[in-house]
Amino acid sequence: MKMRIVLAMAIAVAALAPCFPAGASLGGDMTSVRDDQMKLQGTLRTTSNGPYNVHEIQASSGLVLREYVSLSGNVFGVAWQGRTHPDLHQVLGAYYDQYVQAVQAQRAQRHGHGPLLIQLPGLVVQMGGHMNSLIGKAYIPQGMPVGMHPEDIR
Repeated sequence: MKMRIVLAMAIAVAALAPCFPAGASLGGDMTSVRDDQMKLQGTLRTTSNGPYNVHEIQASSGLVLREYVSLSGNVFGVAWQGRTHPDLHQVLGAYYDQYVQAVQAQRAQRHGHGPLLIQLPGLVVQMGGHMNSLIGKAYIPQGMPVGMHPEDIR
């Protein structure tokens, strides 16, 4: 029975992770933006929102990836929407292992499908949607500029 639970958790994590390559690394710096644009073969649009910039990459596949970058150049949030999730290992960067552990713990306690919400002191990840229409976001609460709200990352 324990082996079946471990296998089910591994399948759930694998299903969430390897979807579409992207390079935005949460907690990293903004040097990845142009690299992400090249990997996604998409168009880049940058908008300024006062204490942060939003770098939006629209891929020909329909995936839209937004990187939220502070004026000091740190990626404090990412959001996406499209037919697939981006490569979460790449998107979450150094936070990926923490995410996987939280998913495994959550899956062990509940069964079934539905939106995913991970709320840790230094990381929040939300994912949901349905086939061919997936959304998600991840952010570092303490990295957000003063006056910004989690709802602003979308």
